[in-house]
Amino acid sequence: MHLTDAQSLPDPARPVLLAGPTASGKSTLAMAWARAQGRVIVNADALQVYDCWHVLTARPPIRDTDAVPHLLYGHIDRSTAYSVGHWLREVADVLARHSNPVIVGGTGLYFSALTRGLADIPPTPPGVRADADGLLASGGGAAMLAALDPDTRARIDTQNPARIQRAWEVWKTTGRGLASWQDDTAPPLVPLQACTAYVMAAPPDWLSPRVDSRLEAMVQGGALDEVRKNLPFWQQSAPWARAIGAPELTAHLQHQISLSDAVEAAKLATRQYAKRQRTWFRNRMGTWTTVFVNEP
Repeated sequence: MHLTDAQSLPDPARPVLLAGPTASGKSTLAMAWARAQGRVIVNADALQVYDCWHVLTARPPIRDTDAVPHLLYGHIDRSTAYSVGHWLREVADVLARHSNPVIVGGTGLYFSALTRGLADIPPTPPGVRADADGLLASGGGAAMLAALDPDTRARIDTQNPARIQRAWEVWKTTGRGLASWQDDTAPPLVPLQACTAYVMAAPPDWLSPRVDSRLEAMVQGGALDEVRKNLPFWQQSAPWARAIGAPELTAHLQHQISLSDAVEAAKLATRQYAKRQRTWFRNRMGTWTTVFVNEP
């Protein structure tokens, strides 16, 4: 389906899921559907939940949040533990009050948990988390990956250090692989047959210039000041610190690199993130309706 076709409205009685890589325009499309059909918009981006990031994570502007209810955006303090399980429970509360939201974002794991279910895995003890943080900081990601069982390695994004660490923590905490836990998953909160699911396709030659121009606009629009406010609390391995561009701009504020180098590095990191998102969507969302954003 082309983007022009997507302007036709989905079934008003069903929830809409809208996934897409960063900077692909999914928030704009979600706003159009929400305005036309009286829907609320629910965040499905793992970094937009944090109240310490607004500009850098491209949270919806105030004009949009004033016009249409936006839920699960900027409601979590950086010091609060938050996971896909927390998000899923909050979405369940939203669905109890709103039967047809637009759930929009770029975190594939959130959509997978929503439509396929989430295993009830025990929480990671602080000691295991500290061990994992230390291993990752010392370049031990490959060792953590090698310790995982083959089924788990086949299912996770092996290019994403956070996913490797999570799988390693599950194995270390429970003695079972993440894949084994996932195989015992409860029924999903929103099965695909009960919603309308779209995924936006954004080829690199169309998306990359948008990524670059948006990053420049972010810096001009206050992203550096936002990072400066978070600098006293900076922890490289903290979940909130994984905002794309935050490590690079932090390095500049710590006098390690120039601003121009930081911006270029942040652009590259964002393009690499978008590539990982496209790979996830292609591998995990093959049955979703594809919206081709760069064609008439």
